[in-house]
Amino acid sequence: MASGDVVKDEAPVGIDELLERVRAGYTRVEALDAYEAARAGEALLVDIRYAALRERDGLIPGALVVERNELEWRLDPRGSHRAPEATGHDLRIVVICNEGYASSLAAASLHRLGLHRATDLVGGFQAWRSAGLPVTY
Repeated sequence: MASGDVVKDEAPVGIDELLERVRAGYTRVEALDAYEAARAGEALLVDIRYAALRERDGLIPGALVVERNELEWRLDPRGSHRAPEATGHDLRIVVICNEGYASSLAAASLHRLGLHRATDLVGGFQAWRSAGLPVTY
């Protein structure tokens, strides 16, 4: 096999099954738990929503904004393009998308980088806002 060949050892799955599989690998967090962990300095909130959603719905104060297509590069503690907040593989990261779907796939990707405490927010930003947690515009 040539060095860029992809090994196809699993049958194709639908997105619902894929989400179920990746979510089984970690414990997701609810909005209030994420808020309290971030407030206590025990978790880094990472907002991966695209700019139009952030402009429309607002921002979570203190959350690191990283576009989804840059996430792995910005949070890899060994990466040359890492964010200053990416301090080590033990960092607890809570990934936040709009509704809690894309963030699950993103958290699984961070696990593959060795960020074993990465998780995501159940219900995403919409759950955060519905819980009455702080949002800035």
